[in-house]
Amino acid sequence: MNLFVIDIGGSTIKYAEWNGETLEGKRSLPTPKTWEGMKQQFVSELKKSTWKFSGVAISSPGSVDTKTGIIYGLSAIEYIHRFEIRKELEALFGLRVSIQNDANCAALAEVWKGNAAEVSNSAFLIIGSGVGGAIVLDKKLFPGPHLFGGEFGFMILNEKQQTLSELASPVTLARNYSLEKGTGESYDAVHLFDAVQEDLAQKYVNQFYRALAIGAFNVLVSIDVERLLIGGGISRRPGVIERLRKEVKELLNTKKAQDLTAEIMTCKYFNEANLIGAVYQFMLESTK
Repeated sequence: MNLFVIDIGGSTIKYAEWNGETLEGKRSLPTPKTWEGMKQQFVSELKKSTWKFSGVAISSPGSVDTKTGIIYGLSAIEYIHRFEIRKELEALFGLRVSIQNDANCAALAEVWKGNAAEVSNSAFLIIGSGVGGAIVLDKKLFPGPHLFGGEFGFMILNEKQQTLSELASPVTLARNYSLEKGTGESYDAVHLFDAVQEDLAQKYVNQFYRALAIGAFNVLVSIDVERLLIGGGISRRPGVIERLRKEVKELLNTKKAQDLTAEIMTCKYFNEANLIGAVYQFMLESTK
């Protein structure tokens, strides 16, 4: 089965071809400002391939209803929401189209070929500009009746009603660090974590670990999965998973929940996760 694969992001769109075994021809382009512009880019990229495709597999932000083919919720791309987007894309491509939420796609990639393949029940925290997530029970995604299953980024963590996404997003923390530092420069998350010996940077890095540990603790005591996987660029940083494990264990011991022994580990796939998961979503829909 050859598939044209698309990963829609707020700033870039990734493209690839699935040859039945692996991804080929990976590339990315800036996300267009309009729906018409996005459709034109889709068609242009599809025409660059000489392959005969069986369909189009798409990873997208937002609360994706895979049954109706409508994207609900909110995202950085306002124009893709609340209309029959799958139906319009199938007419555009002349091919079957599947669409799944990006965090769910990352989870599906791990369930299919990654670090969740060996367990039945798992949960995911995907860390980036916010915190996405997913729940997998009996190796199947659990989106919930309102498509909020696994939306851990909405979890409120303190009396100020700040959420996990607000408190543990490296992008947000780097922006706040830049403002408080007051040099006029815009520092990124890499700089923030590299500068951890500096008191101000350490304050924000400690906030990241504390918020993520509390979020992970809440996930584990709520769902009691076998494995909690952490994704996103920050998860590749040496020492991140080890410190998170330590802080979660301390919370579990403090709250007398030490019998929870779920594994906390990084995802296997990073930049390709959404693309691979989109392929698996298409395959799952093809078997129904």
